[in-house]
Amino acid sequence: MSPEYIYGAARRAASAPGEPGRPTDPRGRPAAGHIAKILFGHGHGYIRLSDDREIYFHRSDSREGTAFNDLQIGDAVTFELLEDPVSGARALRVRVHSRIDRADEGIGHVDSVDE
Repeated sequence: MSPEYIYGAARRAASAPGEPGRPTDPRGRPAAGHIAKILFGHGHGYIRLSDDREIYFHRSDSREGTAFNDLQIGDAVTFELLEDPVSGARALRVRVHSRIDRADEGIGHVDSVDE
């Protein structure tokens, strides 16, 4: 065996970046929307765009610093919209832009009742 093969030079040369067959990091166009549905047990959810279209996202598509389990329905998010002709639209690099204040809406808030 040649020393190049032993030290991995042949392997590195064969798998140079940009070669056909090598996966690339998909990129989409910037977009914004609101969390419409979250299925925590399944690990995915849907983001509603301003045109009422719902876009799929997986828990692994959230950006660093955005925890999937902390997402709430109604949260405003920014993401990259990838239009895939085979599997359809998908949101990548999902990041919370702003949160809905649940106390203002009375969601989960119980007013005290005087008797």
